[in-house]
Amino acid sequence: MAAVRRHMDRRDDDSDNHPSKLTRFDFITCVFAAMGGLMFGYDIGISGGVTSMPDFLKKFFPAIYRRSMLDSSSNRYCKFNSHTLTLFTSSLYLAALASSLIASAATRRLGRKMSMLIGGLVFLAGVVFNAIAMQVWMLIVGRLLLGLGVGFAIQSVPIYLSEMAPYKHRGALNNLFQLSITLGILIASMVNYFTAKIHGGWGWRVSLGGAAVPAVLLSAVAWILPNTPNSMIEKSELPQAREMLRRIRGVSDDRIEAEFGSLVAASEAAKEVSNPWINLLHRKYRPQLVMAVLIPAFQQLTGINLVMFYAPLLFQSLGFGSHASLFSAVVSGLVNSTATLVAVYGTDRWGRRKLFLEGGIQMLLFQISLAVLIAIKYGATWTESQFPHRYYSIVIVICLCGYVSGFAWSWGPLGWLLPSEVFPLEIRSTAQSLAVSVNMLFTFIIAEVFLGMLCGLKYGIFIFFGAFVAIMTVFVYAFVPETKNIPIENMTAVWKKHWYWKRFMPEQDNVSDFYSFVNTLQLPLDARYFPKATQSEGKSGKFQNQR
Repeated sequence: MAAVRRHMDRRDDDSDNHPSKLTRFDFITCVFAAMGGLMFGYDIGISGGVTSMPDFLKKFFPAIYRRSMLDSSSNRYCKFNSHTLTLFTSSLYLAALASSLIASAATRRLGRKMSMLIGGLVFLAGVVFNAIAMQVWMLIVGRLLLGLGVGFAIQSVPIYLSEMAPYKHRGALNNLFQLSITLGILIASMVNYFTAKIHGGWGWRVSLGGAAVPAVLLSAVAWILPNTPNSMIEKSELPQAREMLRRIRGVSDDRIEAEFGSLVAASEAAKEVSNPWINLLHRKYRPQLVMAVLIPAFQQLTGINLVMFYAPLLFQSLGFGSHASLFSAVVSGLVNSTATLVAVYGTDRWGRRKLFLEGGIQMLLFQISLAVLIAIKYGATWTESQFPHRYYSIVIVICLCGYVSGFAWSWGPLGWLLPSEVFPLEIRSTAQSLAVSVNMLFTFIIAEVFLGMLCGLKYGIFIFFGAFVAIMTVFVYAFVPETKNIPIENMTAVWKKHWYWKRFMPEQDNVSDFYSFVNTLQLPLDARYFPKATQSEGKSGKFQNQR
């Protein structure tokens, strides 16, 4: 983290009217807030490992235990195909979908940190149910509670990070959330590897109960974190908001006037919106609406949950032993976490589009390679090839790691970052809820159908998701604008310059009211983001560009 901080310090430039200095207080605040991702990541990593443990299967899913451990004649692609088993994994995401809609109102009215606190406490209740479970229904109830907690956390944390971060460091700080998710997955994979060796049949309880640690951490962090200036302004706490903005930007009061004024103006515009869900359908928000739906949907349609949810089961289906499959999951988790650091470093340096495009091409190539290798090794009916198993295993793990790394520095972090930074304040909480809901919906669907798809499509499952990766890469190239180094309250200018989205952007909407408000406060405007205003109003002496 110290290296990341030093890199960010070198990029500070206060030459514009929105200070970009990253203070120690702001950096530490964002790091702690991003830890909310540990909770989500731990659950993603723990579920696949637990469902591969013989003791867990023997207790709750005896039919699968007999088929996977005792029956050597059945098709290995179909050994873990069970609706009840997939429901154990997917039920969390169905609950997260519902809770993210509720979290929208809580985030807007109670503040971002309160939503994080609620998420941590509800998640903790789910951990208790899972750790003491004696029957399948207790597991499902626990998973539903976990999902409710996850929905609150992933709805509020990205918004919190985007609002606290200086605009030149917004990408890096927001990507800390994805980094925390990957660290949670890695930690869970390591926990599974060691608890699987516990004799007595209770190692899986340790794995599930370990989720209490990130839940308690998020609850404690949410209790002590400050609210964002945006949240304070929404609650009419203007003096506190000004002081918090001054503190996180580390400059004098007069240096924050432009940013503070834009936040207040955006908040006033937001208060005029009586129903943000209906407002989201207005034509002028069409670009944001499309991003809120397609970006999270595409993130899941990369097929990454092939590896994240069911890595141990997938490795076992490919002929790996039980402990070898868990260790391979640890390796892929380590690659996932390490590769995410590339996004933390490069998002604000290279831009979002370059990472999206490179990651998409890389994932597609490795997905095709995996499909070919598995087809050569097993075919559609699981016939053995003449490949030495040791070399084959190494190549499979390398290809999976290449695929995971491509996701980890592109669609993984940017799938959360882009939706959280493009929404204007008046629809931000609602649109973020929509993005989270779409993400959870597609996560639920994929978790629910994956084992059945593996049984039916065999190696073709990688071709299936590879086709979507090709489509989304073309979509990014044509329709996703670059948003690096743009203040979050000035993001509308990005859509007005885009070759396609500019047709949906009105020349005049609430902009005139915003300029009037800023002129009343005698605040400076930056000509890079308000060129028409500075040109037209400059003739009358208003809005002179003060650089």
